[in-house]
Amino acid sequence: MASKKYPLDKIRNIGIIAHIDAGKTTTTEGILFRTGLKHKIGAVHEGETTTDWMAQERERGITIVSAAVSCYWKDHQINIIDTPGHIDFTVEVERSLRVLDGAVVVFDGKMGVESQSETVWRQADKYHVPRICFINKINQTGGDFYKSLDTIHARLSKRAFPIHLPIGFEQEINGVVDLVAMKAYTYKDFTDKALVETEIPEDMMEKVKRYRSLLIENAVAEDEAILEKYFEVGEEGLSEDEIRTAIRSAILGGNFYAVTGGDGRGVIVEKVLDLVVELLPSPVDRGSTWGTNPKTGDEIERKPTTTEPFAGLAFKIATDPFVGKLAYFRVYSGKLQSGSYIMNSSTGEKERVGRIVRMQADKREDVTEVDAGDIAAIVGLKGTTTGQTLCDQANPIELESITFPEPPVSIAIEPKTKADQEKMSTALQRLAEEDPTFRVKVDDETGQTIISGMGELHLEILVDRMKREFNVEANIGQPQVAYRETIRKDGVEIEGKFVRQSGGKGQYGHVWLRLSQNEAGKGFEFINSIKGGVVPSEYIKPVSQGIQEAMNNGVLAGYPVVDIKAELYDGSYHDVDSNEMAFKIAGSMALQAGVKVASPVLMEPIMKVVVVTPEEFMGDVIGDLNSKRGRIESMEDLSTGIKEITSFVPLGEMFGYTTSLRSSTQGRASSSMELDHYADVPNHVAEAIIAKNAK
Repeated sequence: MASKKYPLDKIRNIGIIAHIDAGKTTTTEGILFRTGLKHKIGAVHEGETTTDWMAQERERGITIVSAAVSCYWKDHQINIIDTPGHIDFTVEVERSLRVLDGAVVVFDGKMGVESQSETVWRQADKYHVPRICFINKINQTGGDFYKSLDTIHARLSKRAFPIHLPIGFEQEINGVVDLVAMKAYTYKDFTDKALVETEIPEDMMEKVKRYRSLLIENAVAEDEAILEKYFEVGEEGLSEDEIRTAIRSAILGGNFYAVTGGDGRGVIVEKVLDLVVELLPSPVDRGSTWGTNPKTGDEIERKPTTTEPFAGLAFKIATDPFVGKLAYFRVYSGKLQSGSYIMNSSTGEKERVGRIVRMQADKREDVTEVDAGDIAAIVGLKGTTTGQTLCDQANPIELESITFPEPPVSIAIEPKTKADQEKMSTALQRLAEEDPTFRVKVDDETGQTIISGMGELHLEILVDRMKREFNVEANIGQPQVAYRETIRKDGVEIEGKFVRQSGGKGQYGHVWLRLSQNEAGKGFEFINSIKGGVVPSEYIKPVSQGIQEAMNNGVLAGYPVVDIKAELYDGSYHDVDSNEMAFKIAGSMALQAGVKVASPVLMEPIMKVVVVTPEEFMGDVIGDLNSKRGRIESMEDLSTGIKEITSFVPLGEMFGYTTSLRSSTQGRASSSMELDHYADVPNHVAEAIIAKNAK
C-alpha cells in the first residue's frame, strides 16, 4: 500500500503543533492507529509512542525532535510532522512549518490557549500556513470545549469557528455533531472501531443552528460565487458541497480556522483526519514556490509539477544509528531518483543521492524516487545542512532559507578523559550539524570549548545525547549569558590606517568609516559610499570583512558587537603597496577605534517568562520575578483559581528558575521562557560584568 503513488492533489503535508503537554504526540499516535500504521496506541507516559523515539523523549514524556511520518486516509497520503512544544526546541517547529502546507493546532481543553500555543500560532502566521484547531482532552475533568474556544478568540483569532460541536460534557462526551452535514457521530467507548451516524440530540438543536449559521455566514464571505448565492437563497439553499467548498476556500485564504474537539486517543480522530483531507491544502493549492538564480540573482518560479526541474529544501539533518546522516527534504518541483547527482545551490557543491527513504518515525521504507510535493529523507549527503537548497545541476535555484535565532545561553564543556577528547569533537560536530541553534566554538584565550543553545534544557539534552549516542563523558561549567555590545551614538567618523614599510613590498590600507546605530535585531549593515575610486572596488569587500571580523570581539567585555551600520565614505590607496589584506586590517582597526568613541553599551538577552500558578502562590511568584529585575507585563485568569503571569526578565537572573519555582509552589506552578529581545544592561550590573571579564 505504501508504495502506491498518489497524485499531487491527494497529498497533504501537515504539522501537529501545540503547547507542551497539549497532546500532540498522543493525537499523532491516534492518527497512526486509525490509519492502520499501528496496531495499538502507544502511551507517552509509558514511552511507547512512535514519533517520540529518542531515549530522552521517552524518559521525559516530551517531544524534542520533529519526526516525519507518512500515513494514508481515504485515498490520500498524509505526511505528518509531529513537532515539539517545549520552547527550547522551538526551532524544530520553525523549520517544520517552513516546508509544510497545513497544520493541526492542538489545544489542551482544560487550559485553552497557553503561552507556547501563542508562539507556534505566530510561527504559523509567519509562514502563512493554513490550519485547523483540535481542542483535545475535553473529555477529562475540567475539559471545556466552549471555554477553550473563548481563549482562542481572545488570544489568537476571532475567526475560529466550530465545524463540529461535542455531544455531552467532560467524561460524558461521546461524539460530535457535524455542522455541515447536520448529523451526529457517536461512540460508546473512545476505543470503538468506528463512529455511528445518528440524529442530532434534540436538546442541542438550538445551539447547533446558532453555530452553523455563524460558520456558514463567515465562510461564504471568502468565496464570491457562493456569497452571491447565499444572499439569494440563504444558508438553507446551499448544498453540503458548496458549504464545504466555501469553508475550504476561507481556510486556504489564511484567516479562517475550523475548530473541532475530542479525545486525541479515540475514534474521534477519524473526524480530524476527514478535516485534514477535506479542508487543508495540497501542494497544488499552495502553488508555485519562488527562488533566485544563484549566479544572476534573478527571481525564478518553480511550479509543483514533475515536469519542472528538481528543486527541494533540506529542512532537517539527523544522525541515524543504523544508516548514518539523514537529510530530510521537501520536494517543491520535479522529481528525484536515487543514484542521481544534484547540486546544493547554497554551497555550489555537487552531491550524490544514495538511498531515498520515506520515514515512519524511526522506521524507514526505501523508495526509488520522490515527486513534487513529497517529503522524504536522503541517506549520506556529505555537505548539506538545514535550510539549504537541493536542485537540478543544469537549472540551479536557491530557495528562501530558514532563519534561526542566535542562542542566548552558553556553557563551557570539557572531556572527562583523554580518550573522550577526540570523540567529543566528533559528537559536537554531529549535533551542531543537526541543530542550527546549537553552536560550538573554542575560546581563543582560554582554549575552552564553549557550547551555546536556546536554554538550559536544550543544552542539558544535548550533553545527555552526547553521552548516550556517542559514549562521551564530559564535565560542564555553569551556564553563561550571551551578552552583546552595540553603540548608542550616530554619525561617528573614524579613520583606519594600516601602513607597514619593512624593505621590499610594503602594506598600505586607509579608510574612513561613519558608524551609526542600526535597528534592534537588524544586525550589521555595510554601506559603500566611495566616489571616484578613492578606494578601488576590489578592496571594498575586504574592508567589510575586516569590520565584521572585528565585531566578533567588543571593546567593553569582548562580546560580539551587533546592530551597527558602517558607511565607508573615504580613504586612499597606494599603487604598489595596497592589497586586500591591508584594507581588511584597516577596516578592522577603524571599527575597533570607532566603537570606543561611539558610546558603547553592553546588552543582555531579555526573556519573556510565562508562569502558570495556582492563585495562592501568585504574590510569591510576582515578588520573586520582581527581585530578578523582572517587569510584569500582564496577569490573566486561565481557569478557576489558576493565574497566568507574563513578564520580561533578564536571562542572567533566570538560571535554575524552573527548579526554584517548583519548590516554592509545592510543584504546582509551571513556567516557560523564550528570548524576546536584547536591552541595555543597567550600569551597576554592566560594571560587574566588565570587571569580571577583565580578570
